[in-house]
Amino acid sequence: GRGVTPSIVCSVEEVLDMGYVIAKEKVTSTFKIQNTSMLTLRYSIQLDSLSPTRDKDRQRLPSFITSSLQRTELVGTQNYNGLSVFSIFPTEGEIVAGKSQDFIVTFSPDHESLYYSDCLKVVLFGKEIAHVIHLKGAARDHPVFVEGGVPLDVPIESLAVTPPLSSQGAPKEGNIILLLHYKTGMKSILLALVYMDGESSPAPAVTELRIGAIRTARFAFKKPTEFAFHDLPLLQQKGFAVEPAQGTIEWGQVKRIRVSWVPPADFCDDDPPLVTALLALKGDVKESYQILFMTKIVSA
Repeated sequence: GRGVTPSIVCSVEEVLDMGYVIAKEKVTSTFKIQNTSMLTLRYSIQLDSLSPTRDKDRQRLPSFITSSLQRTELVGTQNYNGLSVFSIFPTEGEIVAGKSQDFIVTFSPDHESLYYSDCLKVVLFGKEIAHVIHLKGAARDHPVFVEGGVPLDVPIESLAVTPPLSSQGAPKEGNIILLLHYKTGMKSILLALVYMDGESSPAPAVTELRIGAIRTARFAFKKPTEFAFHDLPLLQQKGFAVEPAQGTIEWGQVKRIRVSWVPPADFCDDDPPLVTALLALKGDVKESYQILFMTKIVSA
C-alpha cells in the first residue's frame, strides 16, 4: 500500500469579515476549497458556537479580564433568537481529487452588536482539522457606523443589570473615560496619537476614523448622510488637524477621516492633553459621537 497525505487550499486564509449589516437583515459571502491531494476527501464544516462543549467553555473567565487588552475570543456575540448568526452551506460532503467546492456563508444578526464572531473549522474524515477561518461581522440598527481608535468596551455582552450611576459612588481616575460615555449618553471613541520626537524631519502623528453608510434596500431612497466635527478651533489650538472635517457619505461608501497631531509650542509632556470633540451625524436619524484625542511623545 501507499500512504497519501490529504491536502487542501482555501481561498480565505484566516479571517472572513462579513462587514456591517442592518440588524434583522442578512448578507452572504462565498469561499472556495480545492482538493490538491490524490484522493477524494470527505469533509465536514464545524462552528465553535455549535460545539457540544460550548456551555462548559463559557464558564471560564473572559480574556479581557485575564489578559488585559488581548481579545482572543473566537466566539463572540450570538443571536437572541437562539439561531446561529453564521450558517454554512454545504456542511458536509466529498471533494474529488483535483476538484473544488464552493461554500456559502450567511450572516444574519437579529440585534445590534459590533462583536459577532465565530470559528469555522474544515474537518477531514471526521478527525483532522485541515483549515480554520475566523468569521466576523457587525450589525447596526441604523445604516451609519463609525469605527477606529482604541476599544473602550468589551467584546462580550452581559445580561447583568447595571445600577444607576448615582449609586456607584465616586468615580476613580481610571474610569473617567468610560464615565464620559455614560454621562453624556453618547458613544465614545478614543484616538491615541504617538509623536516621534528627535528625528531630523519629524512627521506628524497620524491615525484615522472610518465613517460608513450600509447599503440596504430599507434606506435606498434616503439622501446621503452628513457628518461634521465640532470644536475645531480647540483642536487646532492643541495641534490637531482633521481632514475632512465635514462632508457627505453615499450609501455603500466608507470615508476615511485623517487625524494628525503636531505638539504645539506650549505643549507640556508632563501633562499630556485629553481633548474631546463632537462628531455629529445626520442620516435617517441624528447621532453624536464623542471623540477623545489622547497624545504621547516618544523619543526616537
